[in-house]
Amino acid sequence: MSYETTIRILTEVVIILLVLPIHECAHALVAKWYGDDTAERMGRLTLNPIAHIDPIGALLMITTGFGWAKPVPINPLRFKKQRQGIAVVSLAGPVSNILAAFASAFAYAALMHSKSGWEAWHTTEIKPMTTTLLLLRFMVEINVGLAIFNLIPIPPLDGSKILSYFTSSDFDRWAYRHQREIQIGFMVFIGLMYVIPYEYNPLYYIRSAVSDLIWESVSWIPEYKH
Repeated sequence: MSYETTIRILTEVVIILLVLPIHECAHALVAKWYGDDTAERMGRLTLNPIAHIDPIGALLMITTGFGWAKPVPINPLRFKKQRQGIAVVSLAGPVSNILAAFASAFAYAALMHSKSGWEAWHTTEIKPMTTTLLLLRFMVEINVGLAIFNLIPIPPLDGSKILSYFTSSDFDRWAYRHQREIQIGFMVFIGLMYVIPYEYNPLYYIRSAVSDLIWESVSWIPEYKH
């Protein structure tokens, strides 16, 4: 196993233990703001990864770079504004991933443009700083991937609940009646995403485009003058 592959797997473990809990905790926190404390009462308003890890989602995270945690339970009937609450609570998770990607990009740029960061990146010797920089690069890539993946409008992903804000109640009732078929379709989609080569997978192209925008947003940080 190469050094880069090892760091990527390490990054995915960090994502599972830190970022996925932040994603789910964001759902729970916004749900509470809207008046529903169901997630809090069930112990999901926490950053403890044990409360959030889904074994299948974690396995896919390590093998494909896309994955999920256990969905946070909510009771929309308790929301102050039900339809809006569902959409905003669902959006909170992907937004947390984008913010984590921005934070990682900023940290990378700040370190990379320091003397120690520049020296570590321009040497063949592997140093702790080299590992940190590579981990932060992967953090940007994987967080953006998670945000995009969760925004796909297929149940049970967050995107389907955000879409429900813009659709009619008739569509929502149809989706509810066909949950089983939709879930089967979702598993087929996951399988296809796993086997489709990188160059033919549209999710990777979208991830690259969004990642480029994030890197551009930190390009103002001055470079180290060596």
